[in-house]
Amino acid sequence: MTPLLETENLVKSYVMGEEVIHAVNGVTLSIDHGEFVAIMGASGSGKSTFMNMIGCLDIPTSGNLRLDGTDTGQLDNDALAEIRNRKIGFVFQQFNLLARTSAVDNVAVPLIYAGLSRPERQEKAIDKLRAMGLGDRLQNSPAKLSGGQQQRVAIARALVTEPLMLLADEPTGALDTQTSLDIMTIFQQLNDDGITVILVTHERDIAEYAKRQVVFRDGKVIEDKPVKNRRRAPANA
Repeated sequence: MTPLLETENLVKSYVMGEEVIHAVNGVTLSIDHGEFVAIMGASGSGKSTFMNMIGCLDIPTSGNLRLDGTDTGQLDNDALAEIRNRKIGFVFQQFNLLARTSAVDNVAVPLIYAGLSRPERQEKAIDKLRAMGLGDRLQNSPAKLSGGQQQRVAIARALVTEPLMLLADEPTGALDTQTSLDIMTIFQQLNDDGITVILVTHERDIAEYAKRQVVFRDGKVIEDKPVKNRRRAPANA
């Protein structure tokens, strides 16, 4: 089977005065369908820049990036936006929910760009929120939800287009320990169901819930290994 994600000598550079900074510097990596990968590294290591590129949010300076067999370097902005909407779900540290909008309408937003009617959008959004245990919070705005509930809404939004993979950028960074455990339980269950999960984190204990760890330093991958003694979140967390 073709890998879900392949990068070859991927580079992202920025010009700072007379200096060229390589935020990502020649990364070659392959991630298969169904993997659960933690991308780790200190601040400034290149992990978030790498995630932006594999999420088709940023364009590499050089190198190749293939997503589900498609060479993204050959795509224009509209085609990249279509890939983001159809194949990738995003989860962020700060949730990025619309403040004055209900949970169900927040989750339905990606389906607007997919061209679905409002009744179809509402039905799919409600299904995903119920799957997240939020069937009784459908009309709540973010201000009426806890941090953990807001992150569940964000995960439901990421899943509503039935993407091939979830990209989660520090998804537990704004949560307490128990709520972080709840969120990692969800990610592990989603991965068990076949969804590829790529998680950016600087927290080693959170990375231990993944199956594989990839460590960045100075824009390069310095370690790529399976997780030994993988943590398993309890099913009732």
